[in-house]
Amino acid sequence: MSIEIRPADRADLPRVLRLLGERHPEDPPMPAAETARLWSEIAAQDGRTLLVAQDGSGELLGTVDCVVMADLGRGGRPCLVLENLVVAEAHRRRGVGRLLLAAVRGLGEREGCHRIRFLAAEDAYVHAFYRSCGFTPGEGGGFSLHL
Repeated sequence: MSIEIRPADRADLPRVLRLLGERHPEDPPMPAAETARLWSEIAAQDGRTLLVAQDGSGELLGTVDCVVMADLGRGGRPCLVLENLVVAEAHRRRGVGRLLLAAVRGLGEREGCHRIRFLAAEDAYVHAFYRSCGFTPGEGGGFSLHL
C-alpha cells in the first residue's frame, strides 16, 4: 500500500475530525461554524503544520499536529511540539504512525529544531512504540527526541 504524508488542507478537515473522534469518542461534535473558525486559526499560525497520512485511494489513515515554536534556550534553535497523533483503528500496527513520526522528524530537522517533544497516554504499548521510533521517555509521560 502506498502512503503519502502531506500537510492537511481545508478539504481534509471532515476526515481529520473523524480520526480525532476515534481517539475521543466521548467528545461531542463541534458546530460547523466553530470548526471553520478553528481551522482558519490553525492554518494562519506560523510554524503550525497539521500532517495527514493518505493512501492511494485518498483515504486518510492518520494525522498529527505539529507546532514549531521559538525557544530562547539552545542558542535560539526552535523546538517542535506535537499533539494528536492518531491512526485510524483499522490501519494501526501497519507502519502509519511510524511514517507520520518520520515526517515530524523531517519537519523538525528542516526547521532547525533542537528537539521534538510531546506527552503520551499512559499505555505500555504506546510507550514501547515511541521508544522504538527513537524517542526517550521523560518525567510526567513526556517523550522527546534531540535532533
